[in-house]
Amino acid sequence: MLFGRKQKNPIKIADKGVVEWKYAACGYCSTGCSIEVGLNAEGKPVTSRGVADADVNRGKLCLKGIFEHELFTSAGRGTEPLMREQWHQDWQPTTWDSALDKVHDEIVRIQAKYGRDSVAIISTGQMLTEEFYTLGKLTRGLIGTNNYDGNTTLCMASAVSGYKRSFGSDGPPGCYEDFEHTDCLFAWGSNLPEQHPIIYWRMKEAQEKRGFPLIVIDPRVTMLAQNAHIHLAITPGTDVVLMNAMMHVIFAEKLEDSSYIETNTNGIEELRAEVAKYDPVTASKICGIDEDTIRVVARLYAKAGAAMAIWTMGINQSTHGSDGVVGINNLALITGNIGKPGGTSLSITGQCNAMGTREWSSCSGLPNYRALENPEHRAEIADFWGIDPEFFPKKRGMFQTDIYHAIESGQIKGLWLIATNPLSSLPNSARVRKAMESLEFCAVQDCYQDTESAQYAHVYLPAGTWAEKDGVMTNTERRISVVKPVTPPPGQAQPDLWIFNRMAERFNQSGKVKFPEKAADIFLEMGKLSVGRLADISGMNHELLEKQRGIQWPYTQEQVKNGEAPPKGGKRLYTADGTFSYADGKAKLIPLPFIDNNEVPDEKFPIWLNTGRLIEHWHGRTKTGKIGDNNKYSPIPFIEINPDLAAELGIERGEYVRLVSRRSDAVAMAMPTQRVPKNMVFLPFHFHDCANRLTLGLLDPHSRQPAYKQSAVRIERIADQMAAAKLSMEMRKF
Repeated sequence: MLFGRKQKNPIKIADKGVVEWKYAACGYCSTGCSIEVGLNAEGKPVTSRGVADADVNRGKLCLKGIFEHELFTSAGRGTEPLMREQWHQDWQPTTWDSALDKVHDEIVRIQAKYGRDSVAIISTGQMLTEEFYTLGKLTRGLIGTNNYDGNTTLCMASAVSGYKRSFGSDGPPGCYEDFEHTDCLFAWGSNLPEQHPIIYWRMKEAQEKRGFPLIVIDPRVTMLAQNAHIHLAITPGTDVVLMNAMMHVIFAEKLEDSSYIETNTNGIEELRAEVAKYDPVTASKICGIDEDTIRVVARLYAKAGAAMAIWTMGINQSTHGSDGVVGINNLALITGNIGKPGGTSLSITGQCNAMGTREWSSCSGLPNYRALENPEHRAEIADFWGIDPEFFPKKRGMFQTDIYHAIESGQIKGLWLIATNPLSSLPNSARVRKAMESLEFCAVQDCYQDTESAQYAHVYLPAGTWAEKDGVMTNTERRISVVKPVTPPPGQAQPDLWIFNRMAERFNQSGKVKFPEKAADIFLEMGKLSVGRLADISGMNHELLEKQRGIQWPYTQEQVKNGEAPPKGGKRLYTADGTFSYADGKAKLIPLPFIDNNEVPDEKFPIWLNTGRLIEHWHGRTKTGKIGDNNKYSPIPFIEINPDLAAELGIERGEYVRLVSRRSDAVAMAMPTQRVPKNMVFLPFHFHDCANRLTLGLLDPHSRQPAYKQSAVRIERIADQMAAAKLSMEMRKF
């Protein structure tokens, strides 16, 4: 024992005086952890814990979930509706009726003057699914604007687009249980320990049992890369080249699954012709991975009994994001690694309910993966909702990333933002700020009043957050979990569902469209619309979801009638021949020419800028920046910089530096580390007025997702460190 001590002091856990535990699903990332919040005798939430019998997290929580109960009393919460005539004026308290009337009247006025699509509505990935469904019904069925999207365009649009292109529908085909069956795991631009810690624990536990090789493709030595058998430090934005080269090797060495390809796919000859151009020697000069390593990893993948690929924003947030997803799917399809235990392409989703908005919000189409372009789908939903099918647009409108350009050009005059903060999260934020200043009307609906985007609002609607509300969320592996209200929203704040229903009353005075008040009833309505579709949830209800600690879709009413219990955790899609969502039941193999349109370092801006997430923070820190036990780890922005580059520039550890891109500049603290190469810095994206002052607005042509990961900067020393520290503090005022 140290210092002569004879015995250890016992560990003491503070007694929070919990008298009741209330169940919910975590409201941060897409892992879908089941959580219980402890209430004391006064009914105050005082602690959080994981649920032991929940299949996803099995009692564990990450750093954010452990302190999630502190959200309810965090600073900046909105407690009353507010209004003002001009965005630069002071807020004035108002009533709910006045605020909702104002939003309704301004939408009607702007549409009457400029056309139906002159108003845009942008939501989130963090509401509950019944709220998404209700907002979609309100927007598509009553308001009628086609410019309706979610901030999930910033994180998961490329995965959605890639799944649709390859399989004919969105919907991740695999599940977490696949870690327990795989013989080889590729992680493309995914850093599980910091992005999704509980999924990482599931993966690591399975790896310790099975010993499968882990190959990580990432320009940075992430925490996951440090634990990999092989780390491929790829040149940013060239993943498609590596994928094509791997397929070149697989075909050249006849390692493909010819039987699976013939039975389940179309387009093999076109794919062969394209990847023939990407021999490892040629590809290595583009992607930065040597030719021998390309051959080794291609053989590892193709020869595995079951091979699994996961990815996150490193693939999605690129001008080639959708192609990157298709490339991962191509690799899985040509080796027969779809629909079997341990063989899958599995996107690790971003926000807690990004899957729920993909399935039910009607942002990109109509409920349950129906398409606006399909007249049968339009007729089906119009009949169910009780509206004229001609009221629906014939194709989807603008993505979120295009909406701001349309504001800039004067096409869009009104904006309703719901639980999203574009001034923090969109690239090239100075351009976004100028666009928002030009709006005739902006309404912000958020649980926090002090978001950056609320600066430009004319009406503020205070909403509830997370477990102040009732409903469900869908996680990465298609598991639907219920969230039960733990505590009511503060002051006059109301759940988003209540706000949407009150707004619907104003647009639906004839009562022709039905808007149930209870989330459980809305879920049953959604179940009716899901019968026979890919995401069939007709066998579920709120009570069963809570009892089972979540159920993966599909789970149908037929399964209930047949006495089939919900699957514990291994539900997969496309498990039989001819089950893909294209009309002929086959998946598409899609050739992927590489078009090098990345912003790359040059003489003026010689350093790659890479952005990403930290384990302690969530997105723009609107939540975690106000929770002391999260914020204390990273209260200010910093860059990871290679020690050799720091020495060359004369930069010491802990000094503030100025980063300059073609868009703007930002101030951050320098932290030398070997995790980044000499020609790259890593900057966490969580901090307002920092990373997204620098990032560029280039978009993927299929998904319209921004290329946050590939841009170029230069680094300048700052002589006056006190002034830099003061500027950094001022930028953190939100």
